Amino acid sequence: MATQQQSLADPKRVYRVLIIDPVGLAQSGADIDAVVNHVRDCSAHFHLGEIPADAVAGIHFSYQPELYDAREIESVATAYDGVIAAATRVPEQAEFPEGGVRIGAGTNNMASRSWGGSAGRGGNAPLMNTPGLNSVATAQLVFKALLRVQPDLPIEALHERVCEHDFDTALDLRDFATRGLAGQKIAVLGFGNIGRGVARLAQAFRMQVVVYARAHWRPWVEAEGFEFADTAAGAARKADVLSVHLGLGAPLVGEARGDYANTALVGDAVLSELAMGATLINFDRGELVDVDALEAALRCGQIAHAAIDADVFQPTSDNPTAVTGPMAAYMKLVECYRHQLLLLPHAAADTDHPSRVAGAIQAINQLLAAIHKREVHNLVGDLPEGYQNAGAVSVAGVTVRGEADLALLTGAAETLAVLREQLARLDAQLTRLEDGDVLSSSQAEACVLAATQVVTQIERLGLHGPYEPMSRGEGT
Repeated sequence: MATQQQSLADPKRVYRVLIIDPVGLAQSGADIDAVVNHVRDCSAHFHLGEIPADAVAGIHFSYQPELYDAREIESVATAYDGVIAAATRVPEQAEFPEGGVRIGAGTNNMASRSWGGSAGRGGNAPLMNTPGLNSVATAQLVFKALLRVQPDLPIEALHERVCEHDFDTALDLRDFATRGLAGQKIAVLGFGNIGRGVARLAQAFRMQVVVYARAHWRPWVEAEGFEFADTAAGAARKADVLSVHLGLGAPLVGEARGDYANTALVGDAVLSELAMGATLINFDRGELVDVDALEAALRCGQIAHAAIDADVFQPTSDNPTAVTGPMAAYMKLVECYRHQLLLLPHAAADTDHPSRVAGAIQAINQLLAAIHKREVHNLVGDLPEGYQNAGAVSVAGVTVRGEADLALLTGAAETLAVLREQLARLDAQLTRLEDGDVLSSSQAEACVLAATQVVTQIERLGLHGPYEPMSRGEGT
């Protein structure tokens, strides 16, 4: 990405970039090997630990995943020009003049004043992220949480009874009536990579899907067969399942409701619209849910089950008696509602090992581009002076659509010819129907087969929307 053109970096300077989170989560060194090899392929340098004082000119990456304490990060930051982080908080006083990249979408842990805090407002260095890298894994884990309670068949108890020779299907199965997901209504708040992924999985389960998103997403939401709602409460109306994927939104300084636009957005006005006994899943940011409203909904039975995935941190010397982080607010629910809750430590977003490695490699690419070419990919907030916005890029394998995808098809005559042929076969059958012909059995089969082939080829070519111009980033 960064080394194809003449570099704008000072050829006599040593640039130092700090990596303060594990680039992968496997127990072997394979994750490190992939990143080390990539860095070297980019003509840069990788160090396990600190960068030697006599390092040669160039860009050096220092891998120190043991760094965690904010004061320690502040103390070492003066030796570094850039930073890559995932979950670890980059404190305000830690300055990185060449920029920072968050492995993942949200940047609320990237508080350095170099780029103007976690919203990237008014700083002198660029703030970037790697959106979409964990979207597939997170959407899948949303359904793992849902299938844990619906259909509400006690499979572990049934397993034990079968093993103990204590079940007769003809006699006992009548006591286990359940309701499947097909036909249930799921409200998905947000239509970014994860929200869309959840909606499509729900569609595969034959659920009724309604999506709340910004107005510009409406044609894409409806094109995929989902119902569009222009308010969160409207989406939640009579829904059996509510899945939240909005992000925190813009910071709101001085507002009573919280630091971000979407803080506590899922409150009483939304929860009260749900069907009785609904399931709430928040695998986004813990702050998006009003915990007092959730407690009231659990108490009255409006919510039967809630699954929350949010950061939780161990007590520190400054706060020795309680955990901190967004999960802390939910702790008061455990005593009364423990068996109705699933509380996870932000595991859905951060534990997919392959995407974590891919995200780290992309983060390295983005910092190289910023240093070598003053180009910023996946900009968060304001574009600092002296840089140009190079648009959005995605981790390989993530289904984000944009101008780059169509560029890959330019001149691909053979590939496009296959799609055109399939479209022509489908068009021939549709023309017969339009003319009032009754299709024979073989013609009907050919029609459905051609339609299926067209859908499959469109998916394979990455032409299944939504189309997201590179000037528009992630969002709801």
